[in-house]
Amino acid sequence: MKNKDKGQIRIIEAFLAVFIIFSSFAISANLSVTQNKTKQDDLASVGLQTLMKLDSDGSLGEYVDNGNWTALRDALSLALPSGISFNLTVYNEQMQQVNDVVISNGAFSSQNIVCIEYVCASQDLVFHCYTIRLYLAVAT
Repeated sequence: MKNKDKGQIRIIEAFLAVFIIFSSFAISANLSVTQNKTKQDDLASVGLQTLMKLDSDGSLGEYVDNGNWTALRDALSLALPSGISFNLTVYNEQMQQVNDVVISNGAFSSQNIVCIEYVCASQDLVFHCYTIRLYLAVAT
């Protein structure tokens, strides 16, 4: 190579390096958004599976009918994986709040909070339908 062509090669090399750096930033920004959405979907799935598991034997409706909020909080604490914060609110058919105490295992310290709505029917002689809102977040 001639000495006068070395400068042109260095300029092309610098443009390629800048192109590679900016394209890596663009790709990594898209990956973080996708992973965040996946975490929220996984968290919603865990919450829904937990409520379905508690409702499968009728214990969820029984806790609500009896107003046994402490047992409901303890059951959720055991059923949900550790490191997940929750807050649960129970509403009746007229969308009036039924629980008079806070059903939670702590404050949310995350920006990503997922809300799951679940409809539960009591297995008592008198039919009652409840809407349960479960808010979940990964504790940080």
